[in-house]
Order: sequence, then structure tokens, then C-alpha cells
Amino acid sequence: MRKPRVLLADDHKIITEGLKSILEPEFDVVGTVEDGHALLSMAEKVRPDVIVIDISMPQLNGIEAAHRLKKTQENIKVIFLTMHPDVAYAVSAFESGASGYVLKHSAPEELVAAIREALKGRTYVTPLIAGDLMQSYKKGSHRDRDLLSQLTSRQRQVLQLLAEGHSAKEIAAVLNISTRTVEFHKYRMMEDLGIKNGADLIRYAIKQGIATA
Repeated sequence: MRKPRVLLADDHKIITEGLKSILEPEFDVVGTVEDGHALLSMAEKVRPDVIVIDISMPQLNGIEAAHRLKKTQENIKVIFLTMHPDVAYAVSAFESGASGYVLKHSAPEELVAAIREALKGRTYVTPLIAGDLMQSYKKGSHRDRDLLSQLTSRQRQVLQLLAEGHSAKEIAAVLNISTRTVEFHKYRMMEDLGIKNGADLIRYAIKQGIATA
């Protein structure tokens, strides 16, 4: 029987090497990548059954990468393996189409269990935040998330790069757009989100899991 194919995405090689040793007895680890753009390219090439992905990756974070992946590969299963216990990150992850959310300091067996559940079409949430996540959904107070979902993919990408400390000129070079376009996206986001200055915009990005401090 063919082993399920797993792609690993984390910008720390020591993490991906450790994950390979944990997963290879049961799964076929078909590749490792270190950023969101490389993940999109590799996923298209190797067509994995499951992707284990970190939230915090340079230029294109895991949540945005997952959101894009699910548009083109609807059946792919995405498991987030992250250091972030904040429920806001988990909400973002599941809104992007994730099948599981596991913390990096969980037992290795928990990641294996999450992948098994995803392959069965189920959802796995680490017990460490499951209760808080349920309470968050019960409250239904997701105004910020609703506002965030209205941003375009390009706007979210500009927002992440701004929060990572890149200048408008650097962002323009990375995205192959003009500096003026970067500034337009920035001020349009501030207007749509009701944010008054660039510093508050960056704090918002960190709070919503678009980028990390």
C-alpha cells in the first residue's frame, strides 16, 4: 500500500529534519521547503496528500500560503505545526482551510495523530487550545477576522512584508510592483481597517497572525 505523501514547510532546517525522522516510518516525506512561495511551487510539483506547515515563514506566511493552496488543490490536507498557542492564530488557520492545528511543544505522537485524522477527512485541534478555541467560536466576536477577510491577497502580502520591517521600496522589488502601488495598498488597508497610522497597522498584522513580532 502506498504511504501518504507529506510535504514539510518550516524555515528552520533543524525542525524539518526532526519531523522527517518522526514521520518517515509511516509517511512518505516528499520534500521540505523554507518559505511560503517555495511551498506553493513544490506543492504543485509533488502533489502531496498532506502539508505540515508553520505559520511564521518569510515573505508569505503559512496561513496565506494555505489559503492560496486550497484554491488550486482543494483536496490537499493542511496541518499547522506552530509555536503559537493564541486562539486568534488557530482561527486564522482553520479559516484558511486547515485540517489540524498542533503546537510544536506537543508530543510527536500528536502530529502523527493529526495527520491520520486529516487523511480520514476529520479535523484535529491540539487539546492545549481546544477549549479556548470553542469558546472563541461561541462568542462569535470575529469582527477583526471579517475585516481581514476583505483584504485582497496582494494587500495581505504587502501587510506581512511591512510587519517584517521591509520598506516600501524593498516590498516593491520583492513583489515586482511600484513603490507608489505599495503605498496605495498600505493606505487603502488603513482606511478599510479603520487604522490611523503605520505602527498600528503593523500591530494589527501581528495580532491577526499575518506576521510575528
